[in-house]
Amino acid sequence: MRTEDPLHVRLLRLLRDEGAVSRAELGDRLQMPRPRLLAELERLVSLGYVAEAGLAASRGGRRSTLVELNPRLRFAAVDLGASSIDVEVVNGRLEPVAAYAEPADIRSGPKVTLQRVNELLHKAKVDGAYERLDAVGIGVPGPVSFRDGVPVSPPIMPGWDRFPVRELLTREHGCPAVVDNDVNIMAIGERHGGVAHSVDDFLFVKIGTGIGCGIYLSGEVYRGTDGCAGDIGHIQVDSHGPMCSCGNIGCLEALFSGAALAKDATAAARNGISPALAERLAANGAVTALDVAEGAVEGDVTCIQLIRDGGRRVGGVLAGLVSFANPSMIVIGGGLAQLGHILLAEIRSVVYRRSLPLATGNLPVVLSELGPRAGVTGAAVLATDVAFAEAS
Repeated sequence: MRTEDPLHVRLLRLLRDEGAVSRAELGDRLQMPRPRLLAELERLVSLGYVAEAGLAASRGGRRSTLVELNPRLRFAAVDLGASSIDVEVVNGRLEPVAAYAEPADIRSGPKVTLQRVNELLHKAKVDGAYERLDAVGIGVPGPVSFRDGVPVSPPIMPGWDRFPVRELLTREHGCPAVVDNDVNIMAIGERHGGVAHSVDDFLFVKIGTGIGCGIYLSGEVYRGTDGCAGDIGHIQVDSHGPMCSCGNIGCLEALFSGAALAKDATAAARNGISPALAERLAANGAVTALDVAEGAVEGDVTCIQLIRDGGRRVGGVLAGLVSFANPSMIVIGGGLAQLGHILLAEIRSVVYRRSLPLATGNLPVVLSELGPRAGVTGAAVLATDVAFAEAS
């Protein structure tokens, strides 16, 4: 909790993260005079953000009243992937009260995709999950101008450039909305409730349809001047490599991502060098990253090598970032995190070998604890933050 944040924001975040707290403890934790605290609580009660929650345990005198976030508060959290939609409606403690997940194609454009998001949220309302939303948080798989609430030239999102996502959601649901890059919301989620809880300086690396990096510095997401910090998928790793979706040659994402791995796996299946993949191609007509993971578990040498090659490339990029930013943790998430410990071991090996010893002596490289829920968790955190900021 940042001390420079306004009092009411710090108070509401404390109640979000810790649940019901007594007035006396709030005063101690926020280091504020009791009259000022009581006046602020009375104001937040009148606005509908805070409610009383019974009496606290005795501290030796008159028992203090517990306060909590109003149980009525509801926030929508949306995580858009290249091929999926995940939607949750949560209460003020970020506990899900409704959840929906389904396949989708981000290339179908913003109107079709966001219409489906709104339909899912309307279904949640009909089903009784909320009467009204207090804020919406959404992550999209491409660069975002966080200030303007719009995607900017996203390579895998045709038709989304400068589309007014925040404005549309605000108008549709009558509440504030916030838009961020998908890997940033995953980093925020992992910081809030995952393995990076209370870690102030870390990198969250999403390896999925694309590759991106959420950057936490001094307890804050670092987005860069224009919102595209962490776009490591478009760092060149092979000047003679394949064409990338961004138009450049040999990007990390073009060599190792969900699509790149499926392409390499299909080639290995067709030319017969991988019995495990050839069997799956014959049975299903296609092979996926999951097939590669399963083949590796079965001991298929080609599957293991495909994963190790990808891990080596990711590790090489991360080694440079570790020497540059000196994070205290690296978290690996996204769909290809299902490749598991073969991938993780290769990334670790390259990072530890190629980065400065001082930077890696106490550097854990770990898998995401929240897995597929990292994105919606982070979107929910952002939604509460934007709502709390408006409670002034």
